[in-house]
Amino acid sequence: MAPIAVALILGWWLVAASRAQQLPRPSLSLHPSQGVSLGDNITLRCHLPQLAAWVWLYREGRWSYAKYIDKKQDTAELSFRSASHDQAGTYLCQYQVSESEDVSVMSDPVELVLTGEDTGTADSSFPPPHISIHPEERVGTGTNVTIHCWNKDYGAAFLLHKDGRSDPIQRLVPDDVGAVSFTVFGVTPADSGTYRCSYHPKNYPFLSSPLGDSVTLEVTPTAAPPGAELVSRGNLVVAVVRGCAAALIFGLGVFFVIDARSLWIRRDESLGGEGI
Repeated sequence: MAPIAVALILGWWLVAASRAQQLPRPSLSLHPSQGVSLGDNITLRCHLPQLAAWVWLYREGRWSYAKYIDKKQDTAELSFRSASHDQAGTYLCQYQVSESEDVSVMSDPVELVLTGEDTGTADSSFPPPHISIHPEERVGTGTNVTIHCWNKDYGAAFLLHKDGRSDPIQRLVPDDVGAVSFTVFGVTPADSGTYRCSYHPKNYPFLSSPLGDSVTLEVTPTAAPPGAELVSRGNLVVAVVRGCAAALIFGLGVFFVIDARSLWIRRDESLGGEGI
């Protein structure tokens, strides 16, 4: 009986997995998507590619919320009022279709990271990090630029942000004194802009400090050295002359080969006439 039971369970699992793969994957979004602070109102929306009866929301891999929805709805919402530490984390959603017990695969994960700003409690506010840049003055293309960030009391992982970019551009774990050094190698004018730092407090991977003060990186295109244009033109002339010389030598070589061949032909004809 045991092998039969195992076969039945395995067959049921394979059927369920096959059905799940046939259902389109839902998508999960967070509103607002950035700059969410402790105490803010937050909405998670599970977008359904087809009509569903039930929607499940999972946090950190565990079932967190279930909702029965109207057949006309293509979105299920979960709202948090005054978001707290306990609600930060990674979320996914999943749905069950109305006409059967088929269940979809999970959506892609969405991270809810909360900024520890003013919430009325002293222990939930994390001070912003400090920042400096070297070199401080305007730099030329190709220069390596270092941005230092530090906060000795709280930071467990620092992130470097550039204004205009939605995601952090670098992440580093600090040394023993709570400092990191971000390096931007071989900068170009595209790297010009305003940079800031934030950090994840120790033991709170889904909490973030406020953005700290900013530093500005200004990159100027490196001008060609004096005489570079003349050197370039000289190189072009040399290349043309070499090309012409090579063509002339090749032509002379072909000429001598043809001429030598004709001489050999005439010599053979001459020898042939004497033999007669």
